[in-house]
Amino acid sequence: MRADRAMPTFRTPLKATSSWNIFFNIDDLWQRLWLGHSCHATMPNMLNVHLVPHTHDDVGWLKTVDQYYYGDRNDIQHAGVQYILDSVVDQLLKNPDRRFIYVETAFFFRWWKQQSDGMRQTVKQLVNEGRLEFVNGGWCMSDEATTHYSAVIDQMTMGLRFLNETFGPCGRPRVAWHIDPFGHAREHASMFAQMGYDGFFFGRLDYQDRDRRRTDKDQELLWRASDSLTPPMADLFTGILPNGYNPPDGFCWDQSCDDPPIRDDPDLEDYNVDDVVNRFLMISLVYKTNHIIMTMGSDFQYENANLWYKNLDKLIHYVNARQANGSKVNVLYSTPSCYLQELHRANLTWSLKTDDFFPYADNAHNFWTGYFTSRPALKRYERLSNSYLQTCNQLEVLGGPFSGSGPFGHDDSWTMRRAMAVAQHHDAVSGTEKQHVANDYARRLADGWQHCQVVVSNSLAALSGSSAKRIYCDNLNISVCPLTESSHKFSVNVYNPLARPVTWPVRLPVNGTAYTVLDANGKPVDSQVVPVSGATRQVRKNRGSAANELLFQVQAPPLGFSTYSVSLQRRGPPPASTRPRTPPAIQNKFLRATFDPDTGLLSSLSNLETKQTIRLTQNFYWYNASDGNSSVSNQPSGAYIFRPNSSTPFVISRTAKTESLQTSVVQEVRQWFSPWVSQVVRLYADSRALELEWTVGPLPVDDDLGKEVITRLDTSIDSSGIFYTDSNGREVLQRKKDFRPTWDLEQTEPIAGNYYPINSRAYIKDDVNQLTVVTDRSQGGGSIQNGSLEIMLHRRLLYDDVRGVGEPLNETSDVFPEGLVARGRLLLTLDRPQSAADTHRPLAQEVVLQPLLTFTSGDLHPNTRLEFSGLQDALPPAVHLLTLSQWGEDSVLLRLEHQYQSGESKQHTQPVTVNLQKLFSTLEVLGASELNLSANQWKEEMTRFDWKIRAGEKPRPRRPADPSVWEVTLKPMEIRTFMLRVRLR
Repeated sequence: MRADRAMPTFRTPLKATSSWNIFFNIDDLWQRLWLGHSCHATMPNMLNVHLVPHTHDDVGWLKTVDQYYYGDRNDIQHAGVQYILDSVVDQLLKNPDRRFIYVETAFFFRWWKQQSDGMRQTVKQLVNEGRLEFVNGGWCMSDEATTHYSAVIDQMTMGLRFLNETFGPCGRPRVAWHIDPFGHAREHASMFAQMGYDGFFFGRLDYQDRDRRRTDKDQELLWRASDSLTPPMADLFTGILPNGYNPPDGFCWDQSCDDPPIRDDPDLEDYNVDDVVNRFLMISLVYKTNHIIMTMGSDFQYENANLWYKNLDKLIHYVNARQANGSKVNVLYSTPSCYLQELHRANLTWSLKTDDFFPYADNAHNFWTGYFTSRPALKRYERLSNSYLQTCNQLEVLGGPFSGSGPFGHDDSWTMRRAMAVAQHHDAVSGTEKQHVANDYARRLADGWQHCQVVVSNSLAALSGSSAKRIYCDNLNISVCPLTESSHKFSVNVYNPLARPVTWPVRLPVNGTAYTVLDANGKPVDSQVVPVSGATRQVRKNRGSAANELLFQVQAPPLGFSTYSVSLQRRGPPPASTRPRTPPAIQNKFLRATFDPDTGLLSSLSNLETKQTIRLTQNFYWYNASDGNSSVSNQPSGAYIFRPNSSTPFVISRTAKTESLQTSVVQEVRQWFSPWVSQVVRLYADSRALELEWTVGPLPVDDDLGKEVITRLDTSIDSSGIFYTDSNGREVLQRKKDFRPTWDLEQTEPIAGNYYPINSRAYIKDDVNQLTVVTDRSQGGGSIQNGSLEIMLHRRLLYDDVRGVGEPLNETSDVFPEGLVARGRLLLTLDRPQSAADTHRPLAQEVVLQPLLTFTSGDLHPNTRLEFSGLQDALPPAVHLLTLSQWGEDSVLLRLEHQYQSGESKQHTQPVTVNLQKLFSTLEVLGASELNLSANQWKEEMTRFDWKIRAGEKPRPRRPADPSVWEVTLKPMEIRTFMLRVRLR
């Protein structure tokens, strides 16, 4: 591991001696005492205004991460994070009363590495004295709509680990701080609660919701963020900041602001102290207590911190001087933790919220629901990269020391971890950045893939006993793989990152017409050669030359691999051929999908096991994007905002040209709707899901109108205007058309105002049928009509939506100069509502953590191990292995989760017990200790504020510790995190 890329070491918490428990108990107690000592005193009989100096530093947006840090490309935006930190530290040292909070560990980590030992000691002193406080503390401030929970947990863990190791308990954030994300997910609140945060503050919520809360003095509340976890496990105090994250109008004193400074020389004609103080005292802030929080800062501010602090010092002095004349306002430097402590001391009761804060609108026609789909290719790449990172982490552990240093070089997973962490930023995977920044995010991920390929190759060499060169084919989705296209004999290694066996379809580009496929036991596997579709040829252009695809299904053991040998036959049956017709149906033993012979469209879907049938028609449409020239509103669609200029989408074609393919491995209906929209409806032999592989683009804009393309599923299900979406890939929430659970909605955008983020799945149901759609990336969608579900697939827009990015969402590339082409998959299941989760939960996990294919050319060495599992036995169906990653030389981080919600499955919603010592096949577990979700505190020592939601309500009892450290019981939706001390068997 190169020194400049080394992950900070961490005190490995293991229950080896009681001294560890004493140490961490002191840590938590010390942090509470430190908080009380570092906060300025407040006045009990006055209105206390907590001034919070802060900067909001996007980890990429208009400029790349590097450009923001160094202050490069100031022609785009004047911003230099390194200078902000330099300046703030200098100004904090000049006055011990001053405070500052910092959020983005990605930037702070980089700055810290460049500091001298003397400066590091100075900063540690500021942190220890509470003058510099870290809030949130993740590698970035993640998006909440388009991120998957596993990636969010990873990036939070990485940032908090660095702070914990560098500063100890005084550097541990107590407050989650998401001041800029564009809507707020319930699952994020649940995760923050399980990470030990006392509270959560944000700035953006729907304008109607904000108006109602201001009127009712309900801007601070208790968010109960899980229907399954026992309170207060997922309860989180939540505060809505009064000015977003900006200072009040007229009180911005950054070099980027135009507000006049406080001129306090009474001999000067422009003396303005009285005017400033009077305006400040007139600010109307409606909260329940005699404490209010005021954010003093904004995007990339404090590069010249002296401007801010000199004026804030004066503001505090002159406002508080009015107390001698009877003023009841007290102003002080503060932090979110200090403010939250005062709210807790108030001992009031708070309202309870159980839904989320989506969708977000800042005005009647300005719904920020377009970014749920913006940049669909980047969203897919991020999701694939998350899967690859988990595989890389697992193999880094299972391969032992050999994985970091083996026949394929020296490397580790750090580059990929950092790239994935940056990609979670709310202007990254969200798709709301400039094009050159999106390219930089993709480049970082690609660099991470290259580093992890070394780790994976080394690990597979160690586990298989073969050091044959491994080939990676990253363009299989467009049938490109030079090895399989040209080799007469090769092997396919299938690594499964799930803790249960999986069956997975493999499609390899080939030029032969017949192949023999053997599994790890030397048994023949049913395989078929089929022609590459015309749509695939069109997308790949000149990047491959395969005429055919070799299809077969593989089975891979839990947390392990299986190897398949492929040989070209000299003589064999000809490839399967397509027929230019629409078949009446395609079916396997589980599902039957019928087609209308006149239109070529789907007409019904049946579950053959349960004898269910629904009418199902699926087609493609596009919304005409508003250009802003409207008498109603001048708001155009853009990277953030979805605003169609009509509630009725345009159908791309009412009929599809079709050809069909039927083999023993797969049945397909290939559909063409237009030169820029095609689809394959596909059913594999052993699949419980119907696959819709869509290809959309380049979106034509010759008519000077942007297009937002959807697919719509119209069914016979009586959904009553209700549909369901997941929250960051975990718990499912009910959505109702034109309805918000906590206020009376005045709907002004009937389409965009009914769109919600779909991270991994959505469904509609009635008493008999449930149709679930599993997505392969984050997308936006809604149920606009009864029995209908629509999902937005692609967007191309010609106008900027005036939210700061400053360019239209008009993606092109060297390969696609005429416009980006996106390809993806939707998986459809039909079940009884009471058992649907038994299908869609594991299916969604398979899509998120899909098997990794690696290839070797020619014959393998006879002693090569062809099959391996890292587990002694598969985990129970309800249990998902969320994290397995190297932490120290002899320690690994393990997360296990119960992946079902309470009551959603008759079979799988009971508590499940797992024995940690009997978990792994190659690792002997010597010690274990439980941590909180973010792995920066002992679980048993984690303390959080208790909050009252009704008069006289007492805090719920906390969960007792398991009697055995080895026997771990998981209840529905519970994630449990462990540090294990291990050695290779």
